[in-house]
Amino acid sequence: MDCGLNDMDGVTVDLLQIGELVVFGILAVAVLYQLYAVLGRRVGRQPTDRPETAPKLRPGFARLRAEPKTDVVVPEGVGALRARDPSFDPTKFLANARSAYETIVRAFIGGDRNTLRPLVDDVVFDAFDAAIKQREDANRTESMEFLQPVRADLESAGVDGDLARTKVRFLAEFRTRTKDAAGEAVDDRRTAEVWTFERMFTSRDPKWLLTRVDAAEA
Repeated sequence: MDCGLNDMDGVTVDLLQIGELVVFGILAVAVLYQLYAVLGRRVGRQPTDRPETAPKLRPGFARLRAEPKTDVVVPEGVGALRARDPSFDPTKFLANARSAYETIVRAFIGGDRNTLRPLVDDVVFDAFDAAIKQREDANRTESMEFLQPVRADLESAGVDGDLARTKVRFLAEFRTRTKDAAGEAVDDRRTAEVWTFERMFTSRDPKWLLTRVDAAEA
């Protein structure tokens, strides 16, 4: 009788050990799946990436994840702007603003003051000029290339007396190459900024000027 009980105890122990192995096996599979889900993701910008907020890289720059956008949301203030300038077209304006953004960013990174001067007001030019001079004093040069099409959204538009003002939110991704005494470095940047453009209705020059740059959330 005692031998039978001992045999049953052995079977019970074996079953418990097998049960523990099954539980551990399930846990291991779950952990490996989670690990694969994280490490198996592709690195870099994907078409389904959603915007996320991250710390600024430097004054005026902040990291982002951008996604293409083709529709144009028309803010309420566009009506007041059109009342003063019936030719104002949000779609065409954004296309020109995107072109100005790319030109200004390239000129700033390349230290091209002659290109910057007619596109920005005095305050912005002085800030850009100071940063360019700092790079020159450090004997550091930079070049850049856009990695993705720049996304532009018209956030606001309005009129203040004879002054027209718009705010455009830009999302961009580009690569910079820096050369200095320490060697060469490559940096991929994702940026989110709101640029303010202004022009005077009474001016003979209808050109929009960049008057302010603010970091934005992606």
